[in-house]
Amino acid sequence: MTPGSADTLTAVINLDLPGPTISRHIYGHFAEHLGRCIYGGFYVGEDSEIPNEGGIRLDVVDALRALRIPNLRWPGGCFADEYHWRDGVGPREERARTVNSHWGDVVEDNSFGTHEFMQLCELLGAEPYINGNVGSGTVREMSEWVEYLTRADDSPMAALRRANGRDEPWQLSFFGIGNEAWGCGGNMTAPQYTHLARQYATYVRNHGEKPVYKIAAGANVDDYAWTESLMKSLSGLGGAHAQHKHVQGLSLHYYTHSGPWEDKGEATRFDDEQYYVTMKRAQRMGELVRGHAAVMDSYDPERTVGLIIDEWGTWWNVEEGTNPGFLYQQNTLRDALVASVHFDIFHAFADRVAMANIAQTVNVLQAMILTDPDTGALVLTPSYHVFEMNTGHHDAASLDVGIKGEIPTREVEGAELPLFSTSASVNGDTALISLSNLDAETARTVVLDLRGRTVTGHSARVLTAPTLHTHNTPEQPDAVAPVAHTGVREHSNGLEVDLPAHSYVTVQLQLV
Repeated sequence: MTPGSADTLTAVINLDLPGPTISRHIYGHFAEHLGRCIYGGFYVGEDSEIPNEGGIRLDVVDALRALRIPNLRWPGGCFADEYHWRDGVGPREERARTVNSHWGDVVEDNSFGTHEFMQLCELLGAEPYINGNVGSGTVREMSEWVEYLTRADDSPMAALRRANGRDEPWQLSFFGIGNEAWGCGGNMTAPQYTHLARQYATYVRNHGEKPVYKIAAGANVDDYAWTESLMKSLSGLGGAHAQHKHVQGLSLHYYTHSGPWEDKGEATRFDDEQYYVTMKRAQRMGELVRGHAAVMDSYDPERTVGLIIDEWGTWWNVEEGTNPGFLYQQNTLRDALVASVHFDIFHAFADRVAMANIAQTVNVLQAMILTDPDTGALVLTPSYHVFEMNTGHHDAASLDVGIKGEIPTREVEGAELPLFSTSASVNGDTALISLSNLDAETARTVVLDLRGRTVTGHSARVLTAPTLHTHNTPEQPDAVAPVAHTGVREHSNGLEVDLPAHSYVTVQLQLV
């Protein structure tokens, strides 16, 4: 179909045929000691005039609780493999000062450490995902951190935790065995890292009733050989302990940008062609998940090992006048559509994708929240609103969406880019349908052919703006924000939905 065609698409959804569950952890987040993500973002200190609890910004907490944030990854990222957890416990005035060599070469005072992070998770109602240090740490250091966090008796690390003010152990949900071992986490080969991962994972012990879900540092983009090396070794295939799993998940990292790595493109200054290149590269996530899942299936056909996409999102050139090592960028409607496309992909692979973490939550890369360093003002980004509009997909059963008609496309970089993306789920007597019109100029109409259950009511919301460049600021905080969508009508097969150009629409159904 050529650009500009107004042909109507039909999306066939069998509401009575639920598929794999979409884990709420697909909507996870990431907070690294990078730029103003932690300091000035999550954490302002107890003496700040900004309302806080133990130094943690309460307006940030309130905003993220509205997303039902399921988990938070910390302390990195590249920072994780130079972080030594003992530097961040005990009285703050006595904590060691270190250098954050990866991000801005700034001094880290470690005022935000283990206790502060776990308090943040408790305030958010989020499950903690801690990344351990393999690159510059030791097995003992990692093992003792898990003991410090999770052991209840009078062991040495539990006693140290109590001396530092926390009597009861925390629940630790997820633990990463290093980060980007192929790069900033040690520049290792796959066999080197696999050997260390088996060793380190052995000593991440379960001290409490809840077992820790261990995640190996997986591949960068399309390095399928890395995934195969990990799966072949860590799954114990063919050995005497073939059913034993050293880890329960392995990660995948992929970022979206419109230019080469050295000049990734501008966050707010781009033309239509750069927009379409961005969407094509965002949709590549589907190719990558499919490829890595195929490798994993050959060693784990029961799909017991999760694919953890714990770094994803847009990565643009930093904003002018900001520290280049702080990775601060604006967030436009284009970023929101990148997010909606990713979630459709994750939903489609719900039987393999166990968790995903947007990079990053506050003030860094594709952030949910931007805070002004001078005034303290808080701004919710367009990407934030996609997460909020999708909360109905959390732990819901995925639904297959069959398309009748030719999906409109546009040729981009020698290939056809689909200009329409969708996914759906059902949870009890409620269903949620997500619809993305990626066409920069042309509105479209979609008929929802709803089968298998009776629809007793519906409501819809739309996220769009006058231009793809539109973004939110302290002066215009709602320039891009969802509103009730009136372009939904009854149809003989179900519903007819208008999709404005460059828009994201969700339709919620009440069922019997």
